[in-house]
Amino acid sequence: MSAIKLGVPSKGRLMEQCFDWFAARGLTLKRTGSDREYAGAVEGAEAVELVLLSAGEIPRELAAGRIHLGVTGSDLVREKLADWQTQVADLAPMGFGHADLIIAVPACWSDVDTLEDLDAAAHAFRAAHGHRMRIATKYHRLLREFLAREGVADWQSVDSQGATEGTVKNLTAEAVADITSSGETLRANHLKILSDGMIHQSQATLFAARSADWAGLEAPFAVLCEQLGVAKPLL
Repeated sequence: MSAIKLGVPSKGRLMEQCFDWFAARGLTLKRTGSDREYAGAVEGAEAVELVLLSAGEIPRELAAGRIHLGVTGSDLVREKLADWQTQVADLAPMGFGHADLIIAVPACWSDVDTLEDLDAAAHAFRAAHGHRMRIATKYHRLLREFLAREGVADWQSVDSQGATEGTVKNLTAEAVADITSSGETLRANHLKILSDGMIHQSQATLFAARSADWAGLEAPFAVLCEQLGVAKPLL
């Protein structure tokens, strides 16, 4: 019989917390082989196969239907998958991996504390400099959708795949949209979070792939959902 492929983060604190979450529900997930091998096993449930991936790969594998279930940040699914709810079902927030996707501006901008202020500043910036205000981020979709919904115009995103908080100091952006847990790195780089600049509150979440081949797996999936304490979704 085929198996339900469960994709989980392959290393670090996120993997450990993921293993603990499943263990509390009677499933033992474990790595097998050396630390360099991405192999694993599942005990405590029938017809479940463990697939170890980076958290950033899991949304893509879910969308492609190559895994049936996956654990990754809710921010990554929303950023990487267009109309994400048509591609995956949100089964359960898992209570760890918390981080906030926010918009931050230079702390010295004393008159910019809200999105309305940011919109006014963006208009003034374009008038003064002849180009749109730059916001550094790797969350282009989420930022674009959020600012469009909030009516902020005259800005452009610039890609930043790391050290985003330093882009303002390095004069490659005027503001940032990034993930933060404590805000310490933002403060160290003399940035402040807009009072209404929360784009998304992320956490590790268990998702199910709508496009995966579920043929013959409906019964074991129902048993697994009951064991995990989650409602079986319509896929």
